[in-house]
Amino acid sequence: MSSAENITLTPRAVEMAKQKLADADTPVKGLRLGVKGGGCSGYYYVYDFATKIRPQKDLVFDFDGLKVVVDNRSIEFLKGAVLDWEQSLMSYGFKWKNPNASGDCGCGESFDVGDSVGAVGRDKLNPKAV
Repeated sequence: MSSAENITLTPRAVEMAKQKLADADTPVKGLRLGVKGGGCSGYYYVYDFATKIRPQKDLVFDFDGLKVVVDNRSIEFLKGAVLDWEQSLMSYGFKWKNPNASGDCGCGESFDVGDSVGAVGRDKLNPKAV
């Protein structure tokens, strides 16, 4: 497994991300990972192609040649997390194992952080949070 700033990607996640980037219709700089406020549990994970890197807002990590871009707000929610690629008969895709998540919903895309990130971190993504 490769890790940077306490974010870890499994070899399978790196392999599949590289494959997705190679299949992109437009030139991309890397894989953008993030967290946004919303979803049924309060927050949800974001996966996208990074078409640009914002110097004052983005952190860029290298995982075996894969550039991963994370905005400086999301990093607080992803510290210590492991991104894997899971495949089953019913579904496939990226899957986080996030120690900051205190709960999640049945869809597997939305999560809650409770007090694990702290009010300051929560307020960065969701101004309504306390």
